Amino acid sequence: MSNVTTINPATGDQLETYAQLSQGEAFAKVDACHDAFSQWKLRSLEDRASVINGLGKALRDNKEELAQLMTAEVGKLLKDSRDEVELCAAICDYTAANGPEELADEKRDPNNAGRGIVTYSPIGVIYGIQPWNFPAYQVIRYAIANLMTGNGVLLKHAANCTGSGLKIAEIFQQGGLPDGLFTVLVIDHDTSDEIIAHDKVRGVTLTGSDDAGRHIAEEAGKALKKTVLELGSNDAYMVLEDADIDKAVGICATARLYNNGQTCIAGKRFIVTEKVYDEFVEKYVSKFAAIKTGDPTAEDTDMGPMARDDLRKTLQQQVDKSVENGAKIACGGTIPDGPGAFYPATVLTDVAPGQPAYDDELFGPVASVIKAKDDEDAMRIANDSRYGLGGGIMSKNVDRAIELASKHFDTGMVFINTFGLADPSMPFGGVKNSGYGREHGGFGVKEFANAKAIFVGAE
Repeated sequence: MSNVTTINPATGDQLETYAQLSQGEAFAKVDACHDAFSQWKLRSLEDRASVINGLGKALRDNKEELAQLMTAEVGKLLKDSRDEVELCAAICDYTAANGPEELADEKRDPNNAGRGIVTYSPIGVIYGIQPWNFPAYQVIRYAIANLMTGNGVLLKHAANCTGSGLKIAEIFQQGGLPDGLFTVLVIDHDTSDEIIAHDKVRGVTLTGSDDAGRHIAEEAGKALKKTVLELGSNDAYMVLEDADIDKAVGICATARLYNNGQTCIAGKRFIVTEKVYDEFVEKYVSKFAAIKTGDPTAEDTDMGPMARDDLRKTLQQQVDKSVENGAKIACGGTIPDGPGAFYPATVLTDVAPGQPAYDDELFGPVASVIKAKDDEDAMRIANDSRYGLGGGIMSKNVDRAIELASKHFDTGMVFINTFGLADPSMPFGGVKNSGYGREHGGFGVKEFANAKAIFVGAE
């Protein structure tokens, strides 16, 4: 089998090399995970919650080591990596505190029996295919929910953060999770498809592109296995006529540049009403032009490198094609000289349909600014997308913004006068080509649970 070598995107230096598993070795790990599940499913909800509390503590105990590793592998700002580990621990805390109640048996009164019980039973081994942009969070998000449910968990992590995936497995073992219950598979795509088809794998969850989602859904569909897909997006942030422009500029800059611009729920299209367009663009471009790019471990760095050089090349091609089709570069827009996969904070204006900056997901620090006639036109443009993960509304009239969010915005999440971040207490997921299913907020623990109906005759 071939090897996987991780690269530091800030320097281009090699980090570690890992051997990929053969199909036979991978299948043996699936069997071991299923064996661990067979015992884990019998443990009480409270017992599982206690173990998950221990995993949260272990994550905090190893926060610095895991954060340093994530920054080395994918170029995240070190402070953001530390925050990510803390979010992961908070997910453990929330799940342990709320999971037993979410999964508790429910009493029903059926017409054809004395009483009814709905019980949320674990279904087996769940296979997660995860990306590199949040090397710990993407794993914790689905793994902790499924462990709470009583399932076993497999992970195929992105190759460039292989070390982070293996470190999480080590931390989980240190935190008291039974052997084999959370298992990392260092495998290629062909073996991954065989894992999906494996008879002991009962569900598949993917975070990735819509193209990857189509492939995984097709493979899982052949085997009649449930999937949860959290896919890409080109989230629209609307700046309405009554918005506080200075506040909107700050929020929209963070929404685009957080995590070096590589976030699925990042603001990507910024739709600004004509009335405030000129003021917004002037201040927005000024803010982007001042962003300091450099060493992600340095305290004074605003933005680190992109995660891989090939991703940077793809982003540049999308920018170039957008410009060829009428977009204008207000700042940034060219790959700098020197080592590392750095890309400047970039603003494109005159963005319109037919350009990648309008139609597709630009997964890097490039903001697409679009002028709208008025608030109604801004809402129309925001929904003019094949995606529907998240979006934002900048407005002083919060009640009206809530109405727009609930009745008109065709997305899974809406952020009003704030930017998109995940929260354990709120559902996470999208619609249209951004996928289906939900994580967090009590929803994730039931996605791969069997809502089992038990009818009891009159006693």
